[in-house]
Amino acid sequence: MPAPTAENLVSLFRSAARLTFKRSSTSAAAKKKPSSAGAAAKKKPSSSSSADDAALKAYVSAINSSSAVSESAKCLLKSFKRTPSPTVSTSPNSSLHSIVSDSLNSGRRDGDDESAKQLSTDASSILYDEMDLDWDDEYEDEESLGNMLDLPWLSRMSFSNMSLRRKIVSRERKQKWVFKNTYSSRFSRLVNMCAKKLGSDATIAVFGRLGRETGPKEYNALINICIEKARNTTDEDVALEQIYKAYQIFKLVRETGFKIEEETYGQFLMYLIDFEMVDEFFFFHELIKEENPDSLPRLAYYEMLLWIRVNNEAKIQALCQSVVADDAEEKSYLQESLLLALCESDRKEEFLMLLGTFDITKVQSVASLVCVFRSLGKLLLEPFAERFLLELKRSDIFPNVQVWYFCSSTDTGAENISNLICEYAISIPNFAVEEIIIKFHEIHTKLEVSPSSAQYEKLIKYSCEFFKVHEALNVMDEALGSGIALSLETLHSILDACDRSCEFNLVHQIYSRISHHNLKPNNETFRRMILLCVKMKDFEGAYGMIDDLQEMNLKPTTGMYNTILSGYFREKNIVSAKNVLKQMEDVDVKPDALTFSYLIGNSQCEKDIIKFYDMMNDSGVQPSKHVFMALINAYASWGKFDKAKQVLLEKRIPVKHLNEIKSVLVGALASNGHFSDALKMYEEIKEAECDLDPKAIKCLIEYFHSEGDLNKSLQLLEELNDSPYWTDACFRVISHCVQHKDLRSTVDLLKQLKDKFINAEVAPEVLFDEVFCLFAEKESTDMKFGLDLLQAIKEELGIQPSRKSLDFLLSACVNAKDSKSSFLVWQEYEKAGLPYNVLSFVRMYQALLASGNGKSAAKILNKIPKGDPHVRCVIKACEETYMKSSESVETKQQKRKKALVATLGLLDGLEAKTE
Repeated sequence: MPAPTAENLVSLFRSAARLTFKRSSTSAAAKKKPSSAGAAAKKKPSSSSSADDAALKAYVSAINSSSAVSESAKCLLKSFKRTPSPTVSTSPNSSLHSIVSDSLNSGRRDGDDESAKQLSTDASSILYDEMDLDWDDEYEDEESLGNMLDLPWLSRMSFSNMSLRRKIVSRERKQKWVFKNTYSSRFSRLVNMCAKKLGSDATIAVFGRLGRETGPKEYNALINICIEKARNTTDEDVALEQIYKAYQIFKLVRETGFKIEEETYGQFLMYLIDFEMVDEFFFFHELIKEENPDSLPRLAYYEMLLWIRVNNEAKIQALCQSVVADDAEEKSYLQESLLLALCESDRKEEFLMLLGTFDITKVQSVASLVCVFRSLGKLLLEPFAERFLLELKRSDIFPNVQVWYFCSSTDTGAENISNLICEYAISIPNFAVEEIIIKFHEIHTKLEVSPSSAQYEKLIKYSCEFFKVHEALNVMDEALGSGIALSLETLHSILDACDRSCEFNLVHQIYSRISHHNLKPNNETFRRMILLCVKMKDFEGAYGMIDDLQEMNLKPTTGMYNTILSGYFREKNIVSAKNVLKQMEDVDVKPDALTFSYLIGNSQCEKDIIKFYDMMNDSGVQPSKHVFMALINAYASWGKFDKAKQVLLEKRIPVKHLNEIKSVLVGALASNGHFSDALKMYEEIKEAECDLDPKAIKCLIEYFHSEGDLNKSLQLLEELNDSPYWTDACFRVISHCVQHKDLRSTVDLLKQLKDKFINAEVAPEVLFDEVFCLFAEKESTDMKFGLDLLQAIKEELGIQPSRKSLDFLLSACVNAKDSKSSFLVWQEYEKAGLPYNVLSFVRMYQALLASGNGKSAAKILNKIPKGDPHVRCVIKACEETYMKSSESVETKQQKRKKALVATLGLLDGLEAKTE
């Protein structure tokens, strides 16, 4: 945020603070003797206020009778978004109504009672039964907003029967819902939903007119709305307005007597830190410190984050030195707060400064301990880690600590120590999974502590995240061998890692372990194992697992057979796929919507599509979105595009899935050549501000690729940012850029590719091998693009090319017959620290022969080891291809020269005879 705007914000804060102080000093007198203006206000309400109340009342009443938002309602919502008044009510019993009065009805007085009461009743009747709303509705269109608030009981509800109605609704909820969330989370969801549907201004207005007492949870939720809107906007004025509104609510928390806790002030301070607003930060810092002196350690945490953010080294050092030199009792709390801030920034020097005098046994919470040990791992501070672990082991704090989120009531201190060891080990950078496991066991042995089941499971899941399935199985064997039970979720994580890493064959080893150790798998475990068997085409093994279910007191499920069914369809084995239905019938397993979606999607003709769809309806199975998607793809694959479009007219399609099904239609039309219809529907989806299915975007990218429209392809790629299809689509667009020699776009996409894989176990330079391969396959006669791309990758991305990339460039030099470029690429091997090998010499020899540089080729030939018969064959093939062709060219040139000489001689002889 620019300096002028920041200064305006400071001025607003401070003027508001002065105004609050002046009001508080005169509040007692005001209560004893109301002003004449106030008395007049009680007798005669403000006309503007009454008009606004009447308008909002009419809007709330209209919600029940209208299924869509009218134009007048839209105008009314817009009228609420006014600049907030700088005056704020300071009544000790005030609620959010005061904010609404200031921001919307600045002329309002305390005497507006009757209309406000009725308005409050109507608004409350909507929001007290928030759990009756459709929480899964993610659509922001106006019609859905009207439907959401179209509650039939609103018109017959009055203030007198509100209590009875709440009891009835409560009983209904208990019959329909199983509550897992607290009131706080439900209220936050309500506030967020209202903010999404109505906007933050209207949300504050509606909640401000509730006839109920406002508490800290409500205040914090509304503050969060304002701050999030300030973060997301690019308009400085809007950001300033939202922060000022949040500040008004913050003041109300103080004025109503609530204690200023971190849940309230933390949001403010993090916003100010992120935007580097130092003056504003310390304005709030003083207010919070005055209201809640106990918050000083946490304020030190935020202050350290601020100085780190603005790179003020002097302040960072001063904070660290002050807490090290401090002898006060709360020194450990301050040290803990500063350590946590330093943990987030990985500042080793200051971190070490505080560790020297830090007492690990006085840490307040488990979260803080975990953060400290993670930082010790990241900064490779093993001596400190071992020292702290020994101190914790010797101390008796663990049995007394009740906040360990990873401990059950029977956990011991040793198990907690084991958790910290695990957190330390997995945080060590540049350690392979195998090394982390070794370090994990090494520290346990040194401290004479046994790993707990929770830590074995954490280590297994960590290994699975990096697809190290064999290491995960080794840890599993060790745990089971020690008599430690592992959860089914851990077993499932191993099976999922086998799937993602294509280690399908390990399923039989896992199954043998299950049988040997008498583990108790469930139906989902068997479904995942059947999936792995199917993916390696072991259908016999899959059926064998189904046969073994009876021994485990389990019954086969539809999901298991669906897995086998989809596998047969992938193999185009239609006969076996149809037999799956018969086997399901024999064991009385009913097909579900997914079963019919597979059958419809793989129909052999239009009659089969209709047959399976009718079969589904006759069996009473309700169609899911997958069924409608299968219908679209099936009709499109058989050229029935009109029927594919008619699927969207099906009344049973849920509104929340309509956009996703439309996206499938876009992809089906595009992949089957109907690009004009696909593009038309794509534009309709974008105009409705809906997201397109990633598969459909991928199909459109391929279309624009074939049409040569690079800009459209780049725009579509941006829409795939968080999709698993992004990488594949990115390579397709890059190939388009290479084909058209668009260097700038190619480098920009490679930067994005590098950022996507920055934390993966993939060498960055390997990502670019494919690009140089594309360039070599292009068989260009100009090497400029390839050399420029190589230079850009080195300079802009800071990455040295791999051997494979340089090999591809040498191959491109062969096609271009460019000896000068060959020598430039040859030098890059040495710059990248890559020693020349046999293949490098052979490729260089080939490039020099192709360019006609025989002398240089002969020098390279002398350096090629010829002991391998395959190498001799390649050399011979190169010579036959390039040397004979050059000899034939020379022979033709000599013959032409002789013919020309002979012709000139004949002409001279004829001329002499003529004379």
